[in-house]
Amino acid sequence: MAMEQYKKEDHLLLAVDCIIFGFDGNRIKALLVKRNLEPGLGKWSLMGGFVKKTESVKDAATRVLNLLTGLTDVYMEELSSFGEVNRDPGGRVVSIAFFALIKINDYSESLMKEHHSKWFELDHLPALIFDHGEMILQAKERLREKVSAHPAGFTLLPSKFTLQQLQGLYEAIYEKKMDKRNFTRRVLEPGFLKKLEEKEKGTSRKGAYLYVFDKNKYEKLSKKGFRII
Repeated sequence: MAMEQYKKEDHLLLAVDCIIFGFDGNRIKALLVKRNLEPGLGKWSLMGGFVKKTESVKDAATRVLNLLTGLTDVYMEELSSFGEVNRDPGGRVVSIAFFALIKINDYSESLMKEHHSKWFELDHLPALIFDHGEMILQAKERLREKVSAHPAGFTLLPSKFTLQQLQGLYEAIYEKKMDKRNFTRRVLEPGFLKKLEEKEKGTSRKGAYLYVFDKNKYEKLSKKGFRII
């Protein structure tokens, strides 16, 4: 009886869309692709695809992300569902959006050419298909919430970074300048950053000390409800 009831219900398509953020050292950017099918042929879009019968929603998002970037070890999390009846002119499609963080330099130019993709600053996005603009806005707010108490933002930086680079990342995410002295005190006080003897010499003759993120120290702090900033 239950199986018969399933057959009577309306069927619809399930898709995933990936909001991919990167950091170029100054601004947070989103990776977009030129759509290669109708509806919306030739317009800018998030990278997405339909969920296959044999895969979970997360597996579908991982597949799409790997197809576009060639990367496997990527920070990714589910954002929200988008299911307005007429959101996709091609049919009744519900999309589960995921947002991911990658290092811009990890994304090869050959893949950019293959997928006709391009990085865009968040305040200079082109016109996007469907509700993809709303997806990016929600992902932007989720990123701000996330990095306040979670080290996800560190995945956008080199493994070794200066405090100036770290501050630049947070300023880009929150789109506002931060007091250098207060920021330095807040991120160094808890002890989840480990200072190295190495210096980065690209910004000045004297150079700035490099730091690495201490995951074990952070995890101990996080159990106490610690906030990074």
